[in-house]
Amino acid sequence: MNDKPKDVIRETDAEAIGLAKRLVRTARFGALAALEAETGVPLASRVGVATDSDGTPTILISGLSAHTKAIQSDPRCSLLLGEPGKGDPLAHPRITLFCRAVHLERGTTEHARVEWRYLSRNPKARLYAGLGDFSLFRLEVQRASLNGGFGKTYLLARQDLILSGQVVDDLAAAEQRAVDHMNVDHLDAIANYARHFARADGLGWIMTGIDADGFDIMAGDETRRVFFPSPLKDVAEMRQILVAMAKQARGEA
Repeated sequence: MNDKPKDVIRETDAEAIGLAKRLVRTARFGALAALEAETGVPLASRVGVATDSDGTPTILISGLSAHTKAIQSDPRCSLLLGEPGKGDPLAHPRITLFCRAVHLERGTTEHARVEWRYLSRNPKARLYAGLGDFSLFRLEVQRASLNGGFGKTYLLARQDLILSGQVVDDLAAAEQRAVDHMNVDHLDAIANYARHFARADGLGWIMTGIDADGFDIMAGDETRRVFFPSPLKDVAEMRQILVAMAKQARGEA
């Protein structure tokens, strides 16, 4: 009789990485776990979430909250993302990211970029984003654990989730102008992207971010992720791929 325990960890493949990226890129909130500054006891709190251009999660939190004091004292933390749907909540995908929190200084280019992306995803946060006690943090991913549902567990490395290379910086510099252009002049194309690629119903879809892997859209409180057929190699590819996808979504391709 073989009493060797069964390995529940599956081999990480492209499908698992795609699911993990979708969970991270579409999240608008999550559970942040840190160590309480005074006691070292684990502390879990709900936080609003967005992502930086490279896929790194970002949070905007008040200096008066216990979780801010916790990550300032010890930057080690984890972030649980993934919303349950109908039925058993444990049957729905979720991901735990193991991170180190990095505070972003106001007035820097990095802070401005992250703030724009955060507020694009969480527009109601504009009510308090400018208050002096609120700060932005990047949660630098070290590794991750993905649970795709019962019996579907994967371990992911940082490079499975976080983009790198010159194209990331170049797209970040061009992103705001490109997103504003799409939302002003091409809402019809965004609606077609939502319907065809994201299988999303309803109206009012806008683009909230674009990166080398794909782009994010939102309508009200609903968010979707649309992946490019293949990652962009440079900024020049962005327009031609968006045009080709628009034609495909209209049934012209």
